[in-house]
Amino acid sequence: MSKTCSITGKKVLFGNNVSHSNRKTRRKFSSNLHSYKFWNEEKNCFIKLVLSAKGLRIINKIGIEEALKRIKKKII
Repeated sequence: MSKTCSITGKKVLFGNNVSHSNRKTRRKFSSNLHSYKFWNEEKNCFIKLVLSAKGLRIINKIGIEEALKRIKKKII
């Protein structure tokens, strides 16, 4: 499973853990990603996407067909 959102492009960020004594160690900030399956009416099949919570809200707002068109436009 890739660690980037298919719609928004959100990915893992890096930063520091800072202790009480101000020591810094590297850490990862993972995005809120989940895999979802959507039914595509045009192709009559399921499409599996890895989405963040924001990406899922975008699909709920504009629909899966429009979201897939935007993904293709962004990649190509």
